[in-house]
Amino acid sequence: MDYLLTDEQKMVRDLARKIAQEKIKPVAAKYDQSEEFPWEIMKLLADAGLFGIFVPEEYGGMGTNILNLCLATEELSKACGGIAVCYAASALGTFPIVLFGNEGQKKKYLPELASGKKLAAFGLTEPEAGSDASAIMTTAKKEGEHYILNGIKHFITNGGDAQTYTVIAMTDKKKGARGASAFIVEKDTPGFTFGKKEEKLGIRASSTRELVFSDCKIPKENLLSKEGMGFIVTMKTFDKSRPGVAAQAVGIAQGALDVAVKYSRERVQFGKSISSFQGIQWMLADMATEVEASRALVYACAREIDAGAKNIAKDSAMAKMYASDVAMKVANDAVQILGGYGYMRDYPAEKYMRDAKITQIYEGTNQIQRNIIALQLIKEMAK
Repeated sequence: MDYLLTDEQKMVRDLARKIAQEKIKPVAAKYDQSEEFPWEIMKLLADAGLFGIFVPEEYGGMGTNILNLCLATEELSKACGGIAVCYAASALGTFPIVLFGNEGQKKKYLPELASGKKLAAFGLTEPEAGSDASAIMTTAKKEGEHYILNGIKHFITNGGDAQTYTVIAMTDKKKGARGASAFIVEKDTPGFTFGKKEEKLGIRASSTRELVFSDCKIPKENLLSKEGMGFIVTMKTFDKSRPGVAAQAVGIAQGALDVAVKYSRERVQFGKSISSFQGIQWMLADMATEVEASRALVYACAREIDAGAKNIAKDSAMAKMYASDVAMKVANDAVQILGGYGYMRDYPAEKYMRDAKITQIYEGTNQIQRNIIALQLIKEMAK
């Protein structure tokens, strides 16, 4: 479908597509097997200016444009969901600074993030606080001109490889969710270390590690917004970032669909290509329709955010939930169409299926997205 993209949006899409198809696709299987962080690809993306599309112009970026981020993430994810999330996770870690940082914080951190010289990460999840984010145990105690952080963050994408971290910690446990605050923590800060790199089902090129804080002393100037704003920072960040996860899901689904269509044309059974069988045609038609519907929802949500809409939680949740469910279904169907070959690592279908699964889980499971959507619906009806 023609989404009437601007010249700038087409440029971003085409640039990301060129890098994805020429540089990422040929090495996707290698990075999946080695689980090595794709620094060479990150440098290519940095040199192409793609890290600047989620940072305002006054800090060295192209302007915070969610649709541009979605276009780039989708194209990269068609080639490799794992490499794409290394890029998108830096946007997740950057958004809190863009949205809530003061002028000094923005001038200090955003130019290097916009240039891609440094990567960012976002630290919320803990071993005992996944979907229940209000249960976080990491603390930040103010002592004079500093805060002292103690605790562990779990399953953090870009953990250990990013240089700039946005971390949510409790400054007043007695206040519950209203006692959480957000902080910027730099990688080499004393008392800040990392756990082992997790071995994952999918997105294996990306790093997932624990963040360990042991009397980690950071300047009070690293507090984002003010004390007690941690969960507002988190929710507002997710409202902006969830379309990016949805775009990752769209890209994975499109990549899986492309593999299935190509294989169906080449695979001959009973004297003709399997693409001539009605059963296969119907599967492909459903897959294509669901991918296009996902893309339309994601782009519409991104445009709504870029236009300045305020109440976007429901729409962001819908985009993330629907696109990721579609990605899992389409990738699963792609494996089915390839049959035994779909199950083999010599073919990319099984990787798309493994990569698709995480999009239903991170940045809020799809069950949490349904909670958000339903609660917003109920509130709207009560007005």
